[in-house]
This record gives sequence, structure tokens and C-alpha cells, in this order.
Amino acid sequence: SEQPVLVDFWAEWCGPCKAIGPIVDGVAAAYAGRLKVAKVNVDENPVSPGRWEVRGIPALVFFKDGKRVDQMVGFDPRAQELIEEKIKKLLV
Repeated sequence: SEQPVLVDFWAEWCGPCKAIGPIVDGVAAAYAGRLKVAKVNVDENPVSPGRWEVRGIPALVFFKDGKRVDQMVGFDPRAQELIEEKIKKLLV
């Protein structure tokens, strides 16, 4: 993608994934047209997490120019702030 990409690796049974999901949805809306956001259900796509070395969920993987440049694993109460800081670095 010519735009930076944020991929959210999650699962339906994962409580922290459910907590961070609305934050990721909000980021997708706020940065529409400047950032692509994708969600990967690890139960439905079991190969994808291994390909990107995702070992825990929720995991947010950030890409720029087709290359993995950053990630966040787990839920942090400051998730909104931390995600936006990483996105701002991607958009520079």
C-alpha cells in the first residue's frame, strides 16, 4: 500500500481484543484516507500471525512502504494515545 497500514490481530474470545477493538475502529475513522486499517481474526487466519511473528493478541502491527516498522502487543489503558503516537510517526 502507498499508505501506512495498521493490522489488528485479534480473536472473538479475547477480552483485551474486545477492549482495543473500538479504539482501532475510531483510529480507522479518524485517519481515513491517510491510513489503511485491517483486522485479522487469528482463529480464521491461523497462518497470518506466524508470518508476521505475532505471538500474543491483541497485536497491532504497523507497516510503512510495505515493511513492518512497529507493533503493540496486549492492551494498555493508554492504548488510544500510544496508537496515535505510532501513527503520527508513520505519517511523517
